[in-house]
Amino acid sequence: MIEVALSPLDEPALARLLDAAVDGADPLEVMPPVNGAPGWTPERRTAFLEFHRARCLNPATAVERTWVVDVDGEAAGAARLQSHGDAVEAGIWLSRVRRGRGIGTRVTALLLAEARSTGAARFLASTTAGNRGARALLVSAGAALTTEGDEVTAELPLG
Repeated sequence: MIEVALSPLDEPALARLLDAAVDGADPLEVMPPVNGAPGWTPERRTAFLEFHRARCLNPATAVERTWVVDVDGEAAGAARLQSHGDAVEAGIWLSRVRRGRGIGTRVTALLLAEARSTGAARFLASTTAGNRGARALLVSAGAALTTEGDEVTAELPLG
């Protein structure tokens, strides 16, 4: 059986996360756009590190908790929770070779448990209309989906 675990993001884990992103994801799947040539340029790698440091590791600017998704002991993606009032918004990305194997379902269960432990009342997530896998995962977790154009929002009460 595949072992799936969440490791809290810290500097050593961030280096592992960058390696997983470079090896298995397009930059636009895992970070905000950066001007310049496409692909994992040195500038984009630096921006990836700075993005995560600002959002999670720097106490003065942190807005979310982030974990490395470890699959059989190897970094395979990231998971996050960000507070929004009485809700938490979740986000997950996985390396291409890890998608479609049930890992996202297991990560979602871990995030739901973490969200419940914080006392949040609702679990939120968003994806695109074309991401059938994410939509199916969210529905199987019990979330109600709302679609506006290409944006799909999921909401699941935690109470």
